[in-house]
Amino acid sequence: MGVEIERKFLVADGRWRDAADQGTVMKQGYLAAEPERTVRVRVAGDRAWLTIKGPADGAMRAEYEYPVPVVDAEAILELCATTVVHKTRHRVPHGEHVWEVDVFAGENDRLVLAEVELTRVDEVVDLPDWLGAEVTDDHRYSNSQLSRRPYNRW
Repeated sequence: MGVEIERKFLVADGRWRDAADQGTVMKQGYLAAEPERTVRVRVAGDRAWLTIKGPADGAMRAEYEYPVPVVDAEAILELCATTVVHKTRHRVPHGEHVWEVDVFAGENDRLVLAEVELTRVDEVVDLPDWLGAEVTDDHRYSNSQLSRRPYNRW
C-alpha cells in the first residue's frame, strides 16, 4: 500500500525563493473530495497523474498514484465539479529534505504553502526560518478543500 506522510505550513516570507528551482505549473481537479477519500487528476508540465487518497490520520494517509496521458487528464479536468486548483510548485532544498512550495493562482491567489514529505511520522525535520504556522491538521488548506472553498472566499 502507498502511504503519504507530509507536514504542511504557511509561508511567512519570500526568502525561500533564494534556493528554489524555476517551478512547475500545475492544475488539478477533484472527482471525489470527501474526508474518507479523494480522487484527483493533476497536470504538471507535460505529465499527468490520477491520484487516489484515503482518509488522513494526522500527517499520514494512504496514497495511490498512476500516470495518465495528458490529453486524458485534460478531458478528466472538464468532468470535475469543483474549482480547478492552479499553482506553481517550486522545489526548495533545506537540510536533509526538499520542500515543495506551492504558489497558488486563480481563486486561491495570495496563498503560499510549503510541505515536506517524510518517511516516518516521527521523523525530525529542520524547519526553514521562512515558514509560518503549521497547518497540517487544518483541512481548509488541503488542495481538495481549496477546490471546494477557495482561499479568496474565506
